[in-house]
Order: sequence, then structure tokens, then C-alpha cells
Amino acid sequence: MKILVVAAAVLALSVVSAQAQMGGGRRHSGVGGQKADRAPKADERAYKAALDRIPVPKEKYDPWVGARLSEPAKKPK
Repeated sequence: MKILVVAAAVLALSVVSAQAQMGGGRRHSGVGGQKADRAPKADERAYKAALDRIPVPKEKYDPWVGARLSEPAKKPK
């Protein structure tokens, strides 16, 4: 009897998790449509303004500067 109860519980939990993954809940639609349309425009303006505030570097950034030798090794002839 205990095995039957445990098997039923495991089956119920697997069904619930599968339903959660498939989006079995209520669908929300049309409630915030106008507000959602305005938000990307404001976000885009803020993004471009933030990019304009980034200073232009004086020299090109080299991420491998620590991995290279400062002076090339001279090859023997």
C-alpha cells in the first residue's frame, strides 16, 4: 500500500512540473499594451545617452598586453 501511495505522489509531482514548464496558467493579454509600446522608446533613448557619456579612449585597448613580451626576442643568426 505504501508503494502505491509513493508512486502516486511521484506521478503527481512529475505532472505538476511538466504543466509548469508548458505554461498551463492563464494568459495575460491586452492589459498593458499601450504602456509596453512606450517603454522601448524611452529605454532606447536612455541607452544611446549612456553610450554618449562613455569617454573615447586615447589609445586602443589591448587585452593581451600582459601576455606578450614587451620587446620582441631577437633571433640568433
